Amino acid sequence: MKVDVKTPDGEIMSAHAATHAVGTALRIAPAFIATAVDETTGVETTIEAHYRAERGRYIITTIVNRAITEDFDEDRLKHTAPQAILQTAIPHCVAVQLNESPDANWTTVADLTTAEGRIIPPWMAQAVVKRGMKDERWEVIEILYGTAALADLPPVKLIALELDVPQRTASDWIQKARAAGWLVGMTSNVGRPAGG
Repeated sequence: MKVDVKTPDGEIMSAHAATHAVGTALRIAPAFIATAVDETTGVETTIEAHYRAERGRYIITTIVNRAITEDFDEDRLKHTAPQAILQTAIPHCVAVQLNESPDANWTTVADLTTAEGRIIPPWMAQAVVKRGMKDERWEVIEILYGTAALADLPPVKLIALELDVPQRTASDWIQKARAAGWLVGMTSNVGRPAGG
């Protein structure tokens, strides 16, 4: 699904618009507007979402469906999938700094995403699973956890997939990252065990 993501002011979403610090390594856009066009059904859906700190994720505040062709699918116009649009838009609204120098550029998670749809490049995933890579591991866990949690997706599944580790290991790393002071301002209720 192709989604056009903009700031509430109508600017194209970029790392520059990610001004709100979340966790220790992420910045996010406080709000966004995302539009998806389904050519098959002739329906355009636009959502507006805002980050709510008390919920630790983005909340959809507006959904607008509009027919864009004469022969649009009336059922599709009445029943859209705003969650899929939200999940596709979130990586455009989350920014990270991959270099620790003070003048390092911020980049969106969407810009990191590979052609295979992975968020973390394979070399980074391989590096952080090695022993002794605690801070680097927690930073990557925070990026992946934040991307999932902000979109109301199950973080354990995403981390396990991205880092090619069992879900039990991913869950353990989430708990350890949180105990080490990472993941501040992000919570997930999806697929989360107690304490995760």
